[in-house]
Amino acid sequence: MANDTYDLVIIGSGPGGYIAAIRAAQLGMRVASVEKDSTLGGTCLNVGCIPSKALLDSSEHYAAVRNGLAVHGIKVGSLELDLPAMMARKDKVVKGLTTGVAGLFRKHKVTRLTGTGRLLAADTVEVVNGSETQTIRTRRVLIATGSAPMELPGLPFDGQRIISSTEALSLAQVPARLLVIGAGAVGLELGSVWNRLGSSVRVIEFMDRIVPGMDRKMGEQLQKALEKQGLSFQLQTTARAAALESDRVRVTLEAQGKISEEDADVVLVAVGRQPFTEGLGARELGVAFDERGRITVDQRYASSVPGIYAIGDVISGPMLAHKAEEEGIAAVERMAGQAGHVNYDAVPNVVYTWPELASVGMSEEQAQSQEIQFRTGTFPFMANGRARCMNETEGSVKVLADAKTDRVLGIHILGPRASDLIAEAALAMEFGASSEDIARSVHAHPTLPEALKEAALAVHQRALNI
Repeated sequence: MANDTYDLVIIGSGPGGYIAAIRAAQLGMRVASVEKDSTLGGTCLNVGCIPSKALLDSSEHYAAVRNGLAVHGIKVGSLELDLPAMMARKDKVVKGLTTGVAGLFRKHKVTRLTGTGRLLAADTVEVVNGSETQTIRTRRVLIATGSAPMELPGLPFDGQRIISSTEALSLAQVPARLLVIGAGAVGLELGSVWNRLGSSVRVIEFMDRIVPGMDRKMGEQLQKALEKQGLSFQLQTTARAAALESDRVRVTLEAQGKISEEDADVVLVAVGRQPFTEGLGARELGVAFDERGRITVDQRYASSVPGIYAIGDVISGPMLAHKAEEEGIAAVERMAGQAGHVNYDAVPNVVYTWPELASVGMSEEQAQSQEIQFRTGTFPFMANGRARCMNETEGSVKVLADAKTDRVLGIHILGPRASDLIAEAALAMEFGASSEDIARSVHAHPTLPEALKEAALAVHQRALNI
C-alpha cells in the first residue's frame, strides 16, 4: 500500500463515527473521517438529539412560566412567545457542539474530508464533493452512516405540510393543529414541544399503546400525563393517505376497518428510521445485509467483507446515539487488539417528554416471555421529598429483580429527570447488582435518586417511606 494510506477511514461523523475517530486516534491510528454535510455531528447533533432537546428545554421553561410558577408563589404578567429567538438559541447550541467536534478532530489529528463517501474496494474510498473527487486508500473502513426518517406510503414528505422530524425542528410558526403519526420517542417529544407552544396536538399510533418496546404500565402512565397536558391519542389506527388542500392537510385514517378523516395544518410523520446506506457501494462489494436493510456484523463489528466494519444505526439494535458511540469505541479497540465490548443488556433508553420516561434492561413483558421468575418493587415520586419540593410528583420507579438471585433485570423510571436518574440504574446493571445492593447504597437526602433506593427496598417489601 502507498505511504499515505490511512489506518482507518470512517464514513459518517455522527456520535458513532466521530467518537470512533477520536478513540482510534488515541490508539495511534491514522484516521480520516468522511462526512457528506458541511458540519460534523451527523443527525444527532444537527437535526436530532441536540436541537430537539434544546427545544424541549425551552418549551418546558415557557410552559412553566405559563402554568407552573403560581404554586411556587411567583406571579407573572403578560407572556409572549418569541419563536425566532427560541429557534436561534437552538441553532446556537447546535453550532457550539458541532464546532466542538471539529476542534476535537484537530486536537487528535483526525483528517476531515467533506463529501459523499463511496466504497470502490475494501481498501479504497472515493470522496465526492461537488465537482471534486478524491480517492483515498485505507487498511480498514468503518461504516457509520446512521439512519434517515421513514416515509409512509400515501404520506410522502413535502417538507412543509407533511414533514419529518428534521423540519419539525425548524417550523417558522406554531401550527394551530399538528397531527403526529407515531407515538414513539420522536413523535411524543416533538409533539410535546409544539403542544407547549400552543398547538393542538393529536397523536396517531398503529399499535395499541404508546412508546412500544418500553414497559407497558409506565407507558400507560405517561399517556395519562401527556393527556393532562393537552395531547390527544388515537391508538390502533393507521394513516393511509393525505391530501393537500389550500390551508390544511386532510389525512385518511383507518381503525379496525373503519375509515375516518382528520384535518391538520401540519402532519409530522414519526414512524421510525431506516439505515442510510444509499450510494455507499457496500452491496456492490458483497457486504451482507439482513432483511431490514441493515449490515450484518460479527462480534468485532466486521462485515462479511474483510476490512469493512459497521456500527450504529446501520446494524441491528436500537437506533440510539449512545449505543452507536459505545459500538464505535468497541470496534476500534478490537481493531487495535484490545477487548472492547458493549453490554447491550445495560443500554438505557429515554423518552424526553415531561415527565421523562427512561428504562434499562428487561420490561415485565420481556421477562414473562422468557419465563423468568421475578420480583417487582415500585415507588411513587409522590412520596419522594425532593419531588414534592419541586412540585414534580408524577410517575414512579420500578425495579425488576430475579426471584432466585435478586440480580436486577430491569429498571424503569417515569418522572422528573428520569434521563439523569437512569445512569445509576445502568451502572448497577453493568456491574451485576442485586436489588439489595441498590437498597443498601447510601443516597443523599433529599434527592430524586432516593426513589430508586426505595423501589429497590420495595422488591422485598421493605420500602420505608410508603
